[in-house]
Amino acid sequence: MVWQEGRWRLLGSDVAPVISILAPAHNEAATVTESVRSLLTLRYPSLEVVLVNDGSSDETLDVLKRDFDLVAVHAAPIRRRIQTQPIRALYRSRRTPALVVVDKENGGKADALNAGLVVASGELACAIDADTIVEPDALQRMIRPFLLDDNVVAAGGTLRVVNGSDVRAGRVVRERAPRRFLPGVQAVEYLRAFLAGRAGWSRVNMLLIISGAFGLFRRETVVEAGGYDTTTVGEDAELVVRLHRHCRDQRRKYKITFVADPICWTEAPAERSVLERQRDRWQRGLLETLWRHRRMFANPRYGGIGMIAMPFFLFFEALGPVVEISGLAYCVIGLIFGWINAPYAAVLFGLAFTYGLVLSFGALLIEGRAFARYPGWKDLQRLMVAAVVENFGYRQWLAIVRTKALWTVLRPNTGWGEMTRVGFSEPVPAVAPGISSGIDG
Repeated sequence: MVWQEGRWRLLGSDVAPVISILAPAHNEAATVTESVRSLLTLRYPSLEVVLVNDGSSDETLDVLKRDFDLVAVHAAPIRRRIQTQPIRALYRSRRTPALVVVDKENGGKADALNAGLVVASGELACAIDADTIVEPDALQRMIRPFLLDDNVVAAGGTLRVVNGSDVRAGRVVRERAPRRFLPGVQAVEYLRAFLAGRAGWSRVNMLLIISGAFGLFRRETVVEAGGYDTTTVGEDAELVVRLHRHCRDQRRKYKITFVADPICWTEAPAERSVLERQRDRWQRGLLETLWRHRRMFANPRYGGIGMIAMPFFLFFEALGPVVEISGLAYCVIGLIFGWINAPYAAVLFGLAFTYGLVLSFGALLIEGRAFARYPGWKDLQRLMVAAVVENFGYRQWLAIVRTKALWTVLRPNTGWGEMTRVGFSEPVPAVAPGISSGIDG
């Protein structure tokens, strides 16, 4: 209650740190206006929106000039502390001074974010993905750890699946569980990952992943660390690991934390082919990050990050799918040829199945008791059914997809990535449907 009252007082405070929202855009003329307007209406007193036009070949820049009355500003004061593709011009809105537009040569999402970092004036920077709807008060909630502790350098919020919910004017007006199986099982995955996994890693300051869809960073620290890596498909995860490494190398006190109550909503893939491309990209990003920072592995210099977190992510997240698929194949062959005792195999499967259900139902319990964003019993029922059914086919298929990433990582594609979207429940653009895509979750 004390923080709730203080949060509202912060709305009228002149000392609230400036937050710069970094919004890359590429060929988004049709929706960029609504996207920017949605960002400008977020409830935070000191807000700057830095939209980076990353070499659009359509009328994106012309639309912005027309709808926001942009005027060119002198670009000389920019300190190029991070190398990016050439910046052609800078604009500021005469109608809404909080809006800054960067026009640059095409360089991809990470390069666009880096351009936003060097142009932004905020103490804190927040990168926004295309498929996210940020709740109006999310920035107020996200900033809390930065106000309470000067050592916090980064914080991530909770990502939830918007499929099935009612969306109007870029806001979720009624939360509902997805009706279709694939988005439904992803909703359970997200709850499990954020409310259980990331919350636990955050408590011991070993959080390795902040979703690229919604994270808040101390801008100066990110610039010092070199900004986003333009040569990896997992630039968001790589940045977090590099921040750990940078701060530990400098022997400075720091925290990278997870905050559960700032929520943004994302459109999950509804088609298997799209989901496969997404998860392949996530897995490749993880593998590339672990390889680039392999010197941290089992290195006492990096504390729990090197000794616990990185070995865990290597053996359980990167190599875990290989072990799972190999184990399943061996069990099937062993049962066929009588190498494995069937009752014993059934017991092991039952234990694994029960363990998975405990994690999933535990996350649903946390959601129901702490947040209660799904008010109807039918919504929880759908999620519970998805938590059970995912163990029969979905998890095995996903393990195969992630295993294949070991081979596809040898042919890296550092493009922005595409995800075919079916749209929200209303034909009104969400927070950033015109802000260019990443499909990281």
